[in-house]
Parts: sequence; structure tokens; C-alpha cells
Amino acid sequence: MSLFTSTASWVTDEHRMFSEMAGRFLDDELVPNIEAWVDNGVVDRAFWRKAGETGLMAGSIPEEFGGVGGGMGFDAVTIYEQTSRGDAGWGYGIQSIVTHYITAYGSDDQKAKWLPKLASGEMVGAIAMTEPGTGSDLQAVRTTAEKDGNSYRINGSKIFITNGQSADLVIVVAKTDKGQGAKGVSLIAVETEGAEGFRRGRNLKKLGMKANDTAELFFEDVKVPMTNLIGPEEGQGFYQLMKQLPWERLTIGIMALGAIDFAIAETVKYVQERKAFGQRVMDFQNTRFKLAECKTKAEVLRSFVNDCIAKLEQGQLDAATASMVKYWGSEVQNEIMNECLQLFGGYGFMMEYPIARLYADARVQMIYGGTNEVMKELIARSMDV
Repeated sequence: MSLFTSTASWVTDEHRMFSEMAGRFLDDELVPNIEAWVDNGVVDRAFWRKAGETGLMAGSIPEEFGGVGGGMGFDAVTIYEQTSRGDAGWGYGIQSIVTHYITAYGSDDQKAKWLPKLASGEMVGAIAMTEPGTGSDLQAVRTTAEKDGNSYRINGSKIFITNGQSADLVIVVAKTDKGQGAKGVSLIAVETEGAEGFRRGRNLKKLGMKANDTAELFFEDVKVPMTNLIGPEEGQGFYQLMKQLPWERLTIGIMALGAIDFAIAETVKYVQERKAFGQRVMDFQNTRFKLAECKTKAEVLRSFVNDCIAKLEQGQLDAATASMVKYWGSEVQNEIMNECLQLFGGYGFMMEYPIARLYADARVQMIYGGTNEVMKELIARSMDV
């Protein structure tokens, strides 16, 4: 199993070496712990630090800020290597997104302060967009950040925040001008340690991704320095979100591909061993045809994902194409999980088999990052010109 296609233009020898290194580390440190993290509802902080020591989170961070100075393809490799081992619990995808907001829009002081800690795993990042009353409509956020001397006072609440229980650094989407729509939105970083008025709700119980800690966050007169504003001036938040959302949506497509590869491999192994009516389940024509369909869909998605990564590295991944890879990847993922689980029969319904967990984990892929219905609308807008 590999993220790369043989013709992928963005792939270098460094990417292949990084992939091998990441795979070895994850086999040793992630795979044996997946079940425990699912039971605990959170990934151990020790794992974050080990991943940092290995350099897994530093691929695209500039060298002067603790990284290796590569492109975002290195982050894509890490995400794929994680999910192709059947894990959706480690919140590295969000860590990568937070890192790129700071890399793209942060001041030199912000980069020097936060990027080395995000690369090392000393800090876990989160981005607080969604609110109880607003889902995909980011212009309608009600959380506010009002000036108070040299500080902002943040008030509001956020929900469904990935890494919410663990996060040391939260990028908050807030209104700095309530009289404006999109132009009143800003991004402000909150360091959670010792932040008076900041509170985490319970670790939310979810259908899937149970090792991925997800929380409601509350901000009650949380005071942060004005220097924590991401970007040179207020009102840039919506623009920043729109520019970075293509990467977030591509990560969902990469996650889908990784999970699909793992599910197909597990299913092939099972049907080769399982017997019914005097023969291997693999020998039934229905099984062979279903697996052939799944494999073909996986390879089509792999080509599309690699094309999107190449476009991203060239600064050419547009919103519509990113919406396509998110929508198509998550849809195909759910289709394939359904087919693979069916081939396990009753055992597919047992949580001791990874396919059951992957089936549950897949469902949210069509919801977060912008629902697939919103993705289709964005795609359609690009056609209606």
C-alpha cells in the first residue's frame, strides 16, 4: 500500500524515505496502542512527543522554526501512513492545519513561539470554527473578540472541536466587528494553559473516531494579547479560512484513501481464510467482483489525490477541486467500508474486528470540513459562470 502513484509528479526520493520512516515508527508506536486509545477516548500525550522526536510533524515547517523545510506533501505522507494502518484517532490532520495557518499568516514572533512546539509535540493544536448554532456557515459565527486595551476579550462557545481536550493552542474564529459579515471575522490564537475564563466541556461521545478527543470549548471573557491576532490586521479571518480550507478538504481525501487501502487489505486477508459452503469466501464470484470494484475505486481516488497534492504544491489547488476530492473521497470511502464489512458477515459487526471501527469512523468524513452537500454547491458554482 502506498500513497504514491508511479507517475505522481510531486513525489521525490525524500518523500519515499519519509514514508518508510513514518511507516516504521507508526508500526512500532501507533498500531499497538490503537485499541487502548479508543477505550480511553484520547491519544496519549507521550505519543505526540515521540512523533515529534521522530520528525513526523515537521515535514513542511520551515527549518528556522524547527522543521525540515519541505512542502506540504510531507504532511500528506504522514496522514496517509497513519490512516492506512487503520487509525483515525491521532489528530495530526488538525495539527497540520493549525501549523499551516501560522506558517502562512503568522508574524515572525508567532512562528518562533509556536511552530517549534507544534513540530516537537510539546503543543497540540486545534482550530475552533463550529458553534452550536452554526455548522458550515462560517460567516454566521457568534463568538466575539472585543478590544480591551492591548488585549482581546473572547466570549462564546465552540463545539465538535477535534483535539479539544488536548489542545494547548487553539485558533479561534471570532467576530472582531459584529456589524460586518465575512469582513468582521478574525482568527485569534488562545494558549489554553492558565487562560482565565477558558473551559473545556466533556469529551464528546461519538459514533466513530473514538480515540480522537472532541470537545465543546467555552470562552468567558478570555483575555489574550492583541499580538495573538493571526495576520496583520483584523477582518482577514474569512479570507484566511477560504485560502486554507482546500488543504483541510484534501486531508479528508487522503484520510479516505488510507482507510480504504487498509479496509481492502483486511478484507482480502479475511475472505482468503474464511470458508463457507465448502470453499473460501474469496472463491465466490460475488466476493471477487465486489473486491474488484473496491480496488478500482481506490485506484481512481489515488490518482485524483496525487493530482490534488501536485496542484497544492504548485499553489494551484482551487476550492472547487478541493471540494471534489473531499466529496468524492469520503463518498467512496463509505461505499467501500459498507461493501467490505458485508464480506465479513456477522464478524463485521463485532468491534474486535477493525472493519467495524473503520465503518463507524468513515461516516463523519461526509460531514466535517464542510458537508458533502456544501461541497456539491461549491462545485456547481464553479460551473455556473
